Amino acid sequence: MKLSKFKFNLTPEQIALYPAKNRDESRLMVVDRKTGTIEHKTFKDILDYFGPHDVFIFNNTKVFPARLYGNKEKTGARIEVFLLRELNEELRLWDVLVDPARKIRIGNKLYFGDDDSMVAEVIDNTTSRGRTLRFLYDGNHEEFKKALYALGETPLPKYINRPVEPDDEERYQNIFATEEGAVVAPAAGLHFSRELMKRLEIKDCEFAFLTLHSGLGNFREIDVEDLTKHKMDSEQMVVNADVVETVNRAKDANRQICAVGTSVMRAIETAVSTDGHLKEFEGWTNKFIFPPYDFSVATSMVTNFHMPLSTLLMMTASFGGYDLIMDAYQVALKEGYKFGAYGDAMLIL
Repeated sequence: MKLSKFKFNLTPEQIALYPAKNRDESRLMVVDRKTGTIEHKTFKDILDYFGPHDVFIFNNTKVFPARLYGNKEKTGARIEVFLLRELNEELRLWDVLVDPARKIRIGNKLYFGDDDSMVAEVIDNTTSRGRTLRFLYDGNHEEFKKALYALGETPLPKYINRPVEPDDEERYQNIFATEEGAVVAPAAGLHFSRELMKRLEIKDCEFAFLTLHSGLGNFREIDVEDLTKHKMDSEQMVVNADVVETVNRAKDANRQICAVGTSVMRAIETAVSTDGHLKEFEGWTNKFIFPPYDFSVATSMVTNFHMPLSTLLMMTASFGGYDLIMDAYQVALKEGYKFGAYGDAMLIL
């Protein structure tokens, strides 16, 4: 499978800059793999496709305010610092990306906040853009995290080309997000409102929550035409005993199992055993799913409309079938569906 097979023309106007007024009122395209049919619905119509003891698997990772702006000592140059993950709690070491990277070297100090109250020192170069920062802070870890996050802003994807607004803190986050660690929101889950979750519960649908801390690898450009040569960034994940029990019970009873988002699909395909059942897992995954691929667990999938040439589109095409999904994307473009994290959704049955 070649990279160029996932190219299509997407204009900036077709990328959603803002979410729908209500979470469950974005548009929903329903794609049926058996019949090849495409229906146009509203997201809350998803209720019509599921019944008692069908299972929705959600990703409960929580996005933290990962994007900071600081100034370099002496020159005062403005530097964007994107927090990726905490490496050492005690030493306050963080793995970060810096932009512009050419200006930042080992030993440089960066100052954050209007009063320069937060200071960090560059102690390592990990990649061309990546650095390890040591934050210099006297308080305890809880106070430090609070101060650090107060300086950060919601890390909207760069394709959402506008300033971050106060509402983004709530809307670029799933309502069931509890496990802090993501710098990318699992966008398929953004469509689920409290009311919709309640109505699914009333229908006796079941919910399972795993954790996969979505990272910037989702947006990294693929620079090889032969997809077998692309390496995904590793992401931390946990599939606990409750998820395993709920999902395997549904599988054995031939119930629907709906993966809500590409991150969930990657997690369950990482944690599947040879007999097609889910097993407990705690660790890292760099699984890259592209067509053709045989899925073991999910019978359906909710996902957003993704960018051209993205690994997220490749996984969607793997599950829905390459020809059907690429046709559906052409329909979405023609019908004015919105793309990206704040855009509309697709249900693949």
